[in-house]
Amino acid sequence: MSTSKYAQLAERWTDEAYADATAYLAHRAELVLSLGPGLAAGETILDLACGDGGFAHYLPNLEYHGVDASPDMVAAAQRRGRDVVLGDLNDYEPPEPVAAATCFRAIYYARDRAAFFRRVAGYTERKLVFDLNPRQYRVADVANDLRAAGFDRLALRPFFSPQRISLPRPLVGTLYALERSGPLARLLLALRFSYLCAAFRGGEKR
Repeated sequence: MSTSKYAQLAERWTDEAYADATAYLAHRAELVLSLGPGLAAGETILDLACGDGGFAHYLPNLEYHGVDASPDMVAAAQRRGRDVVLGDLNDYEPPEPVAAATCFRAIYYARDRAAFFRRVAGYTERKLVFDLNPRQYRVADVANDLRAAGFDRLALRPFFSPQRISLPRPLVGTLYALERSGPLARLLLALRFSYLCAAFRGGEKR
């Protein structure tokens, strides 16, 4: 995986990758905490392909650890005091199990998706949360790979937070309400946006 394209972007990655980083990442954090089994204060979360670790700011009650394959991103994160280390999501394993793992805007970096899910399942106790473009990947295929890795439950939630457009807050609230609109939400997903997915094991409480 080439990371050279991030060298000039790392220092202001979170600020410039999203038109409204606060709205986008706060909503993502809300769903990371609530989708599938809940997470309690103090539990550990591993953010795979975390960039500059800016997501840590939106998960203040969790013990945040990040890993990224770009040395420049890791350096930018560490300058901000974030616990981020260098590593490839395909090979990295944390020194200890984590309650949850996340992987956003990066699932396509998995060289072998099924193998990636198996590796993550080996060190994740509660759930794996990631985003999925249903126009790029068939949900049924991804669910099959997760099931083979030991994640036999999958919770899906449409994620209608624009990444590159800053919208007035009332319109953002309308989009969030549409996430629960059933058929209309699925129609929107056929055109744009993504799912947030929480994969977990049947014994976990939702």
